[in-house]
Amino acid sequence: MAVLGTGIMPSGALGQELTAVTRRAFVPKLIVQLYNTSPTIATLFANAQRASGGVSSVSVPVQGAPFVSGSWSSYSGNFSQPTTQQGAFLSENNLKLFIVPVPFLGMEAAVQMDHAIIPLIEARMNDATNVTMDTFSTALFNNYTDPSQFIGLPGAVDDGTNTTSYGNLSRTTNTWWRSKVYNAGSVNPTRANLLQYIMGVCKNGGEMPSFGVCGIGTWTLLAQDFVAQETYNLTPSSQFDDDSEGPRSGFRGLMVAGVPIFADPYCPEGTVYLLQNNYLNFYVHESASFSFTGFESTLSNWQLGYVGALVTIGEIVNTKPKACGRIGSYNFLTV
Repeated sequence: MAVLGTGIMPSGALGQELTAVTRRAFVPKLIVQLYNTSPTIATLFANAQRASGGVSSVSVPVQGAPFVSGSWSSYSGNFSQPTTQQGAFLSENNLKLFIVPVPFLGMEAAVQMDHAIIPLIEARMNDATNVTMDTFSTALFNNYTDPSQFIGLPGAVDDGTNTTSYGNLSRTTNTWWRSKVYNAGSVNPTRANLLQYIMGVCKNGGEMPSFGVCGIGTWTLLAQDFVAQETYNLTPSSQFDDDSEGPRSGFRGLMVAGVPIFADPYCPEGTVYLLQNNYLNFYVHESASFSFTGFESTLSNWQLGYVGALVTIGEIVNTKPKACGRIGSYNFLTV
């Protein structure tokens, strides 16, 4: 339906006449209005580990207790008889399957051939990747109950509140398999406030987190604690407009105790995850990493056309939950 009577287009009969005899001036781009970008899922994919077949495809031996014990001695050098102690346990994780079917109707090809502004098959192929990444990012921050989906951060970084068992290991029995989980108590996120929780995670797991993520409104409120302290240094005999970029204000990563905190639009507001990427990894099957099956005819279903599928098999695995932490109940801005 043409828009008539605005701008240079006349209304009424003249507008209808122009519509009937004039091609539309299409911009040959399909501007996507959906989806967001997630720095967390991008980081996990950038450091993805390869997995293959087998039962419990991601099985990682973990040490949860000492293998040996020692004791103080004296000049005599006496010591107690050693005993065999269980120190090794097995974290077991199954890969999850995600499929995006891509249809290609026979008559669609006939109609669009040599006349397509946006080939629909190309749009669907591009969207298959976007749908996959959007679904993965959503599951990463939300799922801990559906066993057919990725077990996301609410289950991977937990103290037993959401998941009493993770990686086929009990968090009730094995207290070393718990993450540090805090309740901020409805306060604003600040550098001083977040610092104590970072140190708490460090004390619990023996390592500093690699980075932190939170919702955009939570991150913006934390950023205000930084921006209020900003200063601008002016070089003598110069002014701000001498710099093509102008004075810099704000940061993409808010550094607290050496830990950068990033904003992720998929992360629930009021929650901050402190993650250690030495142990939190995305495992993807070596034969099914955004793999396309190719198109197959739908003639067997009495239809002229084709269908293919984008297939990804993987799982998000945390092999040292105690090195990660979660802080909840922070205040946040509505943005």
